[in-house]
Amino acid sequence: MYTFDSRVRYSETDEEGRLTVTGIINYMQDCSTFHSEDVGVGVGYLGEHRRIWLLSSWQIVIDRYPRLGERLTVGTWHNDFKGIYGYRNFVLRDLDGNDCVRAASVWFLYDLEKEQPIRVTGADTDPYGEPEPRLELGKAPRKIPVPEHLEAVEPVVVARHHLDTNHHVNNAQYVEIAREAVPAGITIREIRADYKKAALLGDVIVPRVACGQDKCYTVVLGSETGEIYAVVWLRAEA
Repeated sequence: MYTFDSRVRYSETDEEGRLTVTGIINYMQDCSTFHSEDVGVGVGYLGEHRRIWLLSSWQIVIDRYPRLGERLTVGTWHNDFKGIYGYRNFVLRDLDGNDCVRAASVWFLYDLEKEQPIRVTGADTDPYGEPEPRLELGKAPRKIPVPEHLEAVEPVVVARHHLDTNHHVNNAQYVEIAREAVPAGITIREIRADYKKAALLGDVIVPRVACGQDKCYTVVLGSETGEIYAVVWLRAEA
């Protein structure tokens, strides 16, 4: 497992002094980026070879929200590569060795010249070493089912602060937009996200929300014409 140590900063906390959902996702994204950089296949390498890893889906389980000033170890490892896909797990672990957050993710390799996904080769995977056992998070559907009835809420215009080095909306920002679309004051315990299409600067994202059983929310983030950028499922604390 690749790890880095950190401490929860004031700028990463919410009104209750807890690490935000966006902060949690950013820690995991940073960890996978550091991992790739440290083994020599990071952002610069990928840019030179005109390829990129894109996130297909997340499953994130939040057992406990770390608090302001708390010291954490953030860890990641790959558990498989198959076809165009790479499978990566994450943990946020406290000083007692307890996992505060556990996550599984699916990525795919994309050729920027051909503008299409490509098969993963040994050159892409060998730097990461041997795969480690998969983290078990419980059953989840391969794709998030979209309810028939959804209620549109306030649209969001993509601004520069939503973007990353790929020049489209960062993965964490989709989840943050979805979180803002559900009722305030709930404590989110599980997140699933399926990414469909990249939203760009100036695009309008219309969140459409459905509330299911057991305080579960499905948020479809789409364009004004109905194209889907991402589908986010949130399970709140009962």
